[in-house]
Amino acid sequence: MSEKLYTVGKIVNTHGIRGELKIVPETDFPDERFAKGSELLFFDPQNGRTLPVVVESAREHKKLFMIKFQGFSNINEVEKYKGWLLKVEEKYLSELTDDEFYHHEIIGCTVITDEGEELGTISEILSPGANDVWVVERPAGKPVLLPYIDEVVLEVDVDAKQVKVHVLEGLLDL
Repeated sequence: MSEKLYTVGKIVNTHGIRGELKIVPETDFPDERFAKGSELLFFDPQNGRTLPVVVESAREHKKLFMIKFQGFSNINEVEKYKGWLLKVEEKYLSELTDDEFYHHEIIGCTVITDEGEELGTISEILSPGANDVWVVERPAGKPVLLPYIDEVVLEVDVDAKQVKVHVLEGLLDL
């Protein structure tokens, strides 16, 4: 399999005796990713082994998803997958609107201020609440935390891997 894989969840435990798994979602589109008939992959983080699976049923419960996969009918068949990741192939990613981006498109982008200064490279995206925060690693100094809001993020060019920002007063003083 030469296609890129993207994590959409983590298998944290079994649920009941009929082969359901508890999944911590790691996607902004859980209803789409965990819909009946969705084709996903079990991914073993230890050795990179994958196993194609198809969602039979899914339901949300206390910020987790209880998912039953086709071909698994009891706890003994699914218990060995605890700790594995759920991944999706790149061909199943949805098209986004012009002002939406996947995390993998943003991480690695060079950040340049509207005054032409290069700040650094985006290394991580945090989701603490109202808006995402992009962590910019600087060549020298502490990382900069940029809120993903219209006043700060002016332009995103995923093809050129470049983000143009306006640095609000005090943002670099932290």
